[in-house]
Amino acid sequence: MTAGTKTHEGSCRCGAVAYEVETDLEGLIECNCSHCYRKGLVLAFVAPDAFRLTADGPQTEYLFNTHKIVHLFCETCGVQSFARGSTAGGKQMVAVNIRTLTDLEPFSWTAQRVDGRSF
Repeated sequence: MTAGTKTHEGSCRCGAVAYEVETDLEGLIECNCSHCYRKGLVLAFVAPDAFRLTADGPQTEYLFNTHKIVHLFCETCGVQSFARGSTAGGKQMVAVNIRTLTDLEPFSWTAQRVDGRSF
């Protein structure tokens, strides 16, 4: 872990999907693409080894646009806690919806707005 990195806990609304993630909460993005904007996602991107499922309840996959990101939704409550995919350069990553972190005070973070509609 780097300076400022902390292990956070998160889950979907019902708790069927839960996880731990190591992140410094730097570089958060709020995207205006049709998917992220409608869902209100605020994302932190981490390497797969910084993310661990602690409850692996049933999830549904959703793919759109370039199909490079697998969006996963809890089948019980419908919340998207995270997605798995790759960067434009092909590096594997996990996109964590920080609004699902259970140990983070709401609105205690700052996110950069990104024009995902133009990607």
